[in-house]
Amino acid sequence: MKIQPKSVVALTYDLYTTNNGEEVFVEKATEEQPLVFLYGVGMMLPKFEENLNGLSAGESYDFHLNAVDAYGEKDENAFAELSTEMFQGMDLPEVGSVLPLQDNHGNQFRARVTNVSESAVNVDLNHPMAGQDLHFKGQILNVREATEEELAHGHAHGADGHSGH
Repeated sequence: MKIQPKSVVALTYDLYTTNNGEEVFVEKATEEQPLVFLYGVGMMLPKFEENLNGLSAGESYDFHLNAVDAYGEKDENAFAELSTEMFQGMDLPEVGSVLPLQDNHGNQFRARVTNVSESAVNVDLNHPMAGQDLHFKGQILNVREATEEELAHGHAHGADGHSGH
């Protein structure tokens, strides 16, 4: 079966970014612990899915995504200053740590601490990979039709469809 909307895909990947003109390894998904996802429902980067469209189990892939097609360019205005009063009763976070935050609509996101002072904790709201070009290479392990339950839930239930929640 070829990868198409409403199919469940299991794949391996090696992910690289570029730093000072050299590729740097970031992370991988292996045959033992593959990335499994429901294709075509907005779970993955659109250009990532576009590059996998039509591939079948056993096929390899190797493609690059520009930052704008991955997590976007770094937004120099995506910074916030949080009052240290938010952290009463706990230690202030360290520079470089990642904070789980929530907006007024209940959407959860993460922010990286860039500075800590007596009165404020400054955070970077950009995705950690914003501004970075990505290089993916790997192999398609399995492609199957999504079950009705997976489609209703909006996500895959494992490579075999039986790893529920």
